Amino acid sequence: MPIRVLLVEDHDMVAEAIGLALDQADGISVVARADSIATAFAQRCDPDLILLDRRLPDGDGVEAISDLTAVTGARVLVLTGEATAAVATRVAEAGGSGLVLKTSRLEELVGAVRKVAAGEAVFDPTLLASVLARLTGRVPGSNAALTPRERETLLLLAEGHNTADISERLGVARNTARNHVQRILEKLGARSQLEAVAIARREGMLD
Repeated sequence: MPIRVLLVEDHDMVAEAIGLALDQADGISVVARADSIATAFAQRCDPDLILLDRRLPDGDGVEAISDLTAVTGARVLVLTGEATAAVATRVAEAGGSGLVLKTSRLEELVGAVRKVAAGEAVFDPTLLASVLARLTGRVPGSNAALTPRERETLLLLAEGHNTADISERLGVARNTARNHVQRILEKLGARSQLEAVAIARREGMLD
């Protein structure tokens, strides 16, 4: 089944270019487009992923992430004109799965969509340290007990590895690696891989 994308972008030329690139990519389908937060909520298209512009006519897209994920169950990848640690932290805290610049090449955007749909977090590596530092100490503590394999997975996440890397390093199927990651998120009460690493670091689980 293709990755079903709801594109939320108010600039027609940008939306058309992104929509065309995604529709031409194997395994991705733009099932609906919205030009505001309100029209995004009005869509009934069962998306797997919402590609959400940060600045929209009726508000800040980041502030809508939590409600959008609650209503649709979809992962959210944010489009922005500026990728700063402050913006990335807000996205992560709201439950977003990634941040991509509007100036990125279309193939980079397609790659980000695939990664987020697969359950990975997509943030510029240069921002990760700052984002984790901002999140650490501002998230609820957790006394969750991880299995040895989940702990291995968590350590790999903290090193910046994606699901495919974890699968290869642990010698397990990708679905198994994804299941390990999902259980870690559930046990730590995290909404994203990035937040899970921040919680683990705060609780000394990475020492």
